[in-house]
Amino acid sequence: MSRRLFVATFEREQDILGVAGAVRRHNWSILDVYSPYAVHGLDKRMGLPPSRLPWICFLLGLIGAGAKVGFQYWASWGDWPINVGGKPWDSLPAFVPLTFEIMVLFAGLSTVIALFIVSKLRPGKKAQLISPRVTNDQFALVFEHTGGNINVAEVHLLLRSYNAVDIEERVA
Repeated sequence: MSRRLFVATFEREQDILGVAGAVRRHNWSILDVYSPYAVHGLDKRMGLPPSRLPWICFLLGLIGAGAKVGFQYWASWGDWPINVGGKPWDSLPAFVPLTFEIMVLFAGLSTVIALFIVSKLRPGKKAQLISPRVTNDQFALVFEHTGGNINVAEVHLLLRSYNAVDIEERVA
């Protein structure tokens, strides 16, 4: 069964924000919005849930910090205990600067890896551009009508009311 997709391109950020809300009010399914830069508030207009990426960053940063403290504690106590200037071998305040650095390293690297996994980015993946101008100066909204019959004139009228530059219908 084929799906009927509508692709509309816009030139202004305000237009894409407005049309995303209007499309959701008509209960049409927004598949994606393409833009040359991040648009504040667009995710809420599209009805997307909040990202879990910050939690992944936080959790893996804590895991990295915990592993580093455990390793440094083990190294200074069990594997190679050295008396440096009469200081105790298990002085946790001495571990803080390096623990922070390792925590940031783990959090950053794990966030990048998680982003690649969630976004399904991999080396050699071909980009599927809706319109070549979305990488430069235009915004594109891709949605489908879910339900019964569709009034194409109503769709075109709605999109033109938000200054759509181009409206295209595709069968996927």
